[in-house]
Amino acid sequence: MKTLQTTFFLFVFVPLVNSAPPIQQETLPFYEYDTAVTMGSLIQHEYEMQSKDIRQDGTNVSLDTSLRLQGDDSERNVPPTKDTNLPTCLLCVCLSGSVYCEEIDIEAVPPLPKETAYLYARFNKIKRIAVSDFADITTLRRIDFSGNRIEEIEDGAFSKLLLLEELSLAENRLLKLPVLPPKLTTLNANQNRIKSRGIKANAFKKLTNLAYLYLGHNALESVPLNLPESLRILHLQYNNITTITDDTFCKSNNTRYIRTSMDEIRMEGNPILLAKHVNAFSCLRTLPVGTYY
Repeated sequence: MKTLQTTFFLFVFVPLVNSAPPIQQETLPFYEYDTAVTMGSLIQHEYEMQSKDIRQDGTNVSLDTSLRLQGDDSERNVPPTKDTNLPTCLLCVCLSGSVYCEEIDIEAVPPLPKETAYLYARFNKIKRIAVSDFADITTLRRIDFSGNRIEEIEDGAFSKLLLLEELSLAENRLLKLPVLPPKLTTLNANQNRIKSRGIKANAFKKLTNLAYLYLGHNALESVPLNLPESLRILHLQYNNITTITDDTFCKSNNTRYIRTSMDEIRMEGNPILLAKHVNAFSCLRTLPVGTYY
């Protein structure tokens, strides 16, 4: 009886099973990853994908350059000199006429691209500015050397910078000011060691565009002479100024003279009692900030 049942089962159901259509499976892509691929080759592939970034000069960044930019920070701390083979735009950041060389411990001004208009070299270890540093760079409009160790600037260092408008020498070790370019509008020399004998008598006379002059926290014994009519802001706070004359800001021979551009003079922190020099301020629209009593 069991044999008859088995035979019947096979006769009825087996043809049904065989005639069922095969299941259509979706073909999925299969990627075989070689276990021997190293991390280095993967990183190299990633940099190759990133090498399409365009530099300022329009050429593609090479893989070697990308690896250098992403590499060990110690390489970025190499101080450039005039005979170095390290390109400035690899050590610093060059972008649309601006060169950023901030906090990289350079000890000298690096060679600059000839089209440089703005140089930011703050918080480094630069000690000296030479004439040769800017001899071929005539397009500069702004220079910022704040927070360095500059003790000396050759007189002709800025003489060819006829377009220079803003110059910051704050927080250095200067004893005197260099010859300044004619179109300067802003000079910041706060927090140096400048004495009155370190500023020539006609240092500012021909600077007819100078509007902002910052000489606070120095060692000046007197207010600089021949300040231009264009001056709007003058900071002389925390010096050693002990005297002011009637011609310091005004003209003693012209009682109708008014300094129309001058908006602010700061003289606090100096060993001078301003109330004793009332006539020195008669041409000003506002009195200087400082001690009167």
